[in-house]
Amino acid sequence: MQVVTGAMGTLLPKLANLLTEEYKLHKNLRGEVLFLKAELESMEAALLKISEAPIDQPPDPQVKLWARDVRDLSYDIEDSVDKFMVRVDTGVREKSRSRFRGFIDRGVRLLTRAKVRHNIGTDIKEIKSQIKEVSERRDRYKVDGVATKPIGPTIDRLRLSAMYKKVTELVAIDETSDELVKRIMGEDDESKQKLKIVSIVGVGGLGKTTLANVVYERIITMFDCSAFVSISLNPDMERIFKNMLYQLDMRKYFDIHQKTWDEARLINELREFLQNKRYFIVVDDIWDKSTWKMIKCSLPENEHGSGIITTTRILDVGKQAGGVYQLKPLSMLDSVKLFYLRIFGYEDKCPTELAQLSENILKKCGGLPLAIITIASMLACKIGKENLHKYWSKVYQSLGSGLEDSLDIKNMRKILSISYHDLPPHLKTCLLYLSLYPEDSEINTHDLIWKWVGEGFVHRQCGRSFYEVGEEYFDELINKSLIQPAYISTGNKKEMSCRVHDMVLDLITSLSNEECFLTTLCGQQHITLNCKVRRLSVQITNEDDAKQMSTLSLSHTRSLFLFSGFNLVNIPALSSFPVLRVLDLSSCLLVDNHHLKDICKYLFHLRYLDLSWTSITEIPRQIENLQLLQVLHLRGTGIREFPSTFVQLGQLVCLTIDSTIQLPNGFGNLKHLEELEANIEIISEPNIHDLGMLTELTRLHIGFREWHKSYEEPLHQCLSNLIGLEYLRIDGCYGSLDSACDSLSQGPHQQVCSIDMWERTIHAVPNWMAGLSTLSKLEIVVERLGERDLQMLGRLPSLGHLSLGVERPTMGRDERLIIANGYLFQCLTFLYFWSHTIDVEFAQGAMPKLQNLSLFFDVEKAMDQFGHVDIGLENLAAVGHVEIIFSLSTHTRGEVVEAAIQRQICMNRNSPTLNFR
Repeated sequence: MQVVTGAMGTLLPKLANLLTEEYKLHKNLRGEVLFLKAELESMEAALLKISEAPIDQPPDPQVKLWARDVRDLSYDIEDSVDKFMVRVDTGVREKSRSRFRGFIDRGVRLLTRAKVRHNIGTDIKEIKSQIKEVSERRDRYKVDGVATKPIGPTIDRLRLSAMYKKVTELVAIDETSDELVKRIMGEDDESKQKLKIVSIVGVGGLGKTTLANVVYERIITMFDCSAFVSISLNPDMERIFKNMLYQLDMRKYFDIHQKTWDEARLINELREFLQNKRYFIVVDDIWDKSTWKMIKCSLPENEHGSGIITTTRILDVGKQAGGVYQLKPLSMLDSVKLFYLRIFGYEDKCPTELAQLSENILKKCGGLPLAIITIASMLACKIGKENLHKYWSKVYQSLGSGLEDSLDIKNMRKILSISYHDLPPHLKTCLLYLSLYPEDSEINTHDLIWKWVGEGFVHRQCGRSFYEVGEEYFDELINKSLIQPAYISTGNKKEMSCRVHDMVLDLITSLSNEECFLTTLCGQQHITLNCKVRRLSVQITNEDDAKQMSTLSLSHTRSLFLFSGFNLVNIPALSSFPVLRVLDLSSCLLVDNHHLKDICKYLFHLRYLDLSWTSITEIPRQIENLQLLQVLHLRGTGIREFPSTFVQLGQLVCLTIDSTIQLPNGFGNLKHLEELEANIEIISEPNIHDLGMLTELTRLHIGFREWHKSYEEPLHQCLSNLIGLEYLRIDGCYGSLDSACDSLSQGPHQQVCSIDMWERTIHAVPNWMAGLSTLSKLEIVVERLGERDLQMLGRLPSLGHLSLGVERPTMGRDERLIIANGYLFQCLTFLYFWSHTIDVEFAQGAMPKLQNLSLFFDVEKAMDQFGHVDIGLENLAAVGHVEIIFSLSTHTRGEVVEAAIQRQICMNRNSPTLNFR
């Protein structure tokens, strides 16, 4: 069962916090809170136990009802606790203007807190009665451990049925199987003798098992013995090893399943049997590294030319096994062939009126063979009947919405859902959250992680920032092939954005609907009115949506997202969302100052607020009311300054603003700030002092209107305090910064991984950079490039991305700096080199891992200086793409340069692609 545990993960720590001295609960109320905490811990344990049941054994409907009640109860309790905490923590904030006014304020504060404590006492008594009712219902109907029989075919039967498709039905299988056969069989005499391992990696439904089976059938006769074993999510290793032995020699091990051998005995038997044989083993559907380690122990690494193929959805497992082969989705052409073949029996036959619909459906399938075959099988059942176009249109509209309820679609979701079932509760919640985005969205990783933080899904760990923990969650979903990278940074190789495959979106949307996790308005779905709206995603609104929204109770809504295509007038007043935590109004031009005033007046529970690219021009003083606010995005607005009350937002961890916005004095009070995405202009020593107080900061962009000698010591102290700094950008006055920046290469500052100093030319690579062992990305412009600079840059052990500009020629006429293997650059994969005369040359062995090279130079100056552009491009052994950007005044010289560059590229054994601009 795919149980979502509601707010349990964040609620239990809050109940523990309520018991601290800070909230001064009286004795009876403390006892009630202890009761709630104990009951909810037991309920959470029961929910987790239910969610860990085998996916093929769905629980009794009574269990599902009980789980729903517990989940809803956890949300309601957390809402009550949050209201109490906000009221007690907020109190009266106005500073007293006189002793008499201070006396009155203190009296009001005491009365307010007494009333709030009385209210929470009443709420807890009511909650306690609800918990008792839920618990008694559980006992009354004896829901524990009640499981129904599997409905329909089991997961293993559904997954393995793909193995037995006729080869003639498998489109585009020949090319991929040929490549795998070459890998397994070896290409030369030496490699033919070694053990070869190929790990096929990809999302569920991509055809990994099918491909492995095709290769297996093609080459098993070339080996002494062979076996094909499936592992699955919860493997029985004894049964797997026995199955392997039986397939390897059916005569010798005909009674192996009757033997009582343990795992150690079975592993030894396998090793002894295979030691002197040329064997071929397929290990299908591995889910974790420990399982692979155990299997690998049973397969000896002999010199008889044996081969192993593994299949897995998890990239890390494939990397550990070795020989990763990432299986790609089918092309549109091959998708069409498979689709038509399945429906009409021919690869190129389709009625004209269905052609466009076919293309639309296949776009949603995204090259996933399982999805194509599933949907084609469903559509094939209607061939020969009337209104085909209407039926196909209905199927197309339902795909990705989680609403299609046919048996074929349910079976497909079953296969895809194994990956979801394998996730821990916090990652299940993070994945379901992605159903809030419209189809085909390119989702910004940075924004997504901060939304997870705002919702409370990310739990801070000792010594790690919120974002670091959230990034780990994101990487795990990528690793398990549940989300796909869309854009990867060349510097740190991190995924800057991602996409969700439409069929995975269909799965998580279906689960989200089932769990009432998120409600979507997109012009085609009807909301289930008996569900509380916990999260609302408004994607496309029409008149019907507006009417439907007006009937909803939004008092429990925690997240509100307004995407393009809606009218702000259509949504209820912001006061209708009293417990809202996450609000994304970015790019909604109709949002203006009065909306922000309402936000500050009513939405005290906000943790995440995005008002980027709106018409807001002023931040009200009441911004201080948002005491729980953690993330604030204000790019592209008309705001120019913050009120002094802004510095009271003590929980803020991420602030994104334009460089034109001036931070108020005292912004050093924002002590939890981890990310400050803005150009902070330094105009006084107090500014530097405030920055130095932000000791949690990981990203910093500062600029200097002008440099004063008095800044040097405060800046040195400031950078010394920022022990978590990972990204630094400095604009202006570089020549005076050497001593101030020395602290970056001393002590704890070993985690700085990105520095941007591109805006102004400096004399040379500064000495302090030599100590930055974790620096992976550097953008810098120097006046002249010398051997010392190359030595320093080349010795940076983690440098993967370098943008290097050179203002003036370094050497004399006809002389170039030779970049040889003595300069190391052992990790560099990306180089952008800007110079008027391109005064470097690559020797044999230079930059051994460089994959992408961009060169920018002036043709006239380069030819006048050197007379040629032979710079050794043929010597870059790993380069895969070269981009040449040049300026010229005479076309003739341009042709000469292009020919010379082309000649060097042709001589490069790696055959890189070349692009001239």
